[in-house]
Amino acid sequence: MIELFVSSLITFFVVIDPPGCAPIYAGLTAGVPAVHARAMALRAVLIAGAILLVFALFGQAILSAIGASLDSFRVAGGILLFVIATEMVLEKRTQRREDRAQKIIDTPEIEDVSVFPMAMPMIAGPGSIASIMLLMSKGHGVERTLVILAALGLILALTLLALIAAGPIMRVLGDKIEAVITRLLGVLLAALAAQFVIDGLRGSFF
Repeated sequence: MIELFVSSLITFFVVIDPPGCAPIYAGLTAGVPAVHARAMALRAVLIAGAILLVFALFGQAILSAIGASLDSFRVAGGILLFVIATEMVLEKRTQRREDRAQKIIDTPEIEDVSVFPMAMPMIAGPGSIASIMLLMSKGHGVERTLVILAALGLILALTLLALIAAGPIMRVLGDKIEAVITRLLGVLLAALAAQFVIDGLRGSFF
C-alpha cells in the first residue's frame, strides 16, 4: 500500500503541478483583495476535488457505458499523459496556461476564476482525470481506494497552500528554477505514462 500511495502521490503532484499553478493564480488574482483571493483558491480546490472524486468513483462505470475497456483506457490515458509530459519538458504546457490566464485577465467582466480556469482545466484537467481513473483501475478494494484518495487529498491540500502563497512562492522560486522543476517533473511523468501504456498493451494482448 505504501508503494501505491507514493506512486499516486507522485502522479498527482506531477500532473496537477501545484508549483506551476501558483504563478498562474498569482497573475489571475493580481489586485484582488487577499480575503477574496483565498476564498477563490479554496473554492477552486474544492470544485476540482469534487470533479476528480466523481471520476475516481464512477470512472469505470462511464467507460463501461461507452463500451471501452480498462486496458484501452490505460493506453489512451498513458498516451495523453505522455503528451503532457512532452509539453512540460518543452515548456509548452506552461506557455499554454499563461496564454489562457492572460485571456481571462484581458476580459474585465470575468472576476471569479475559481471555476474556470483554475478548478477546470488547470487542476481537474484531462491529465488529472485520466490519472485518477488509471490509478483506480489498477485494483479494487476499499483500502486501495482510500490510499489513492488520500494521496489526491494531500496534493489538493498542497495545491491550496500553493495558491494561497502564490506571491511569496513566485518570489522564492523565480522563473528559472520553476522551469527546471517543471522539466524534471515532465521526465518523471513521461516514465509513468510509458508504464501505463505498457500495462494496457500487456493486458490487451497477453
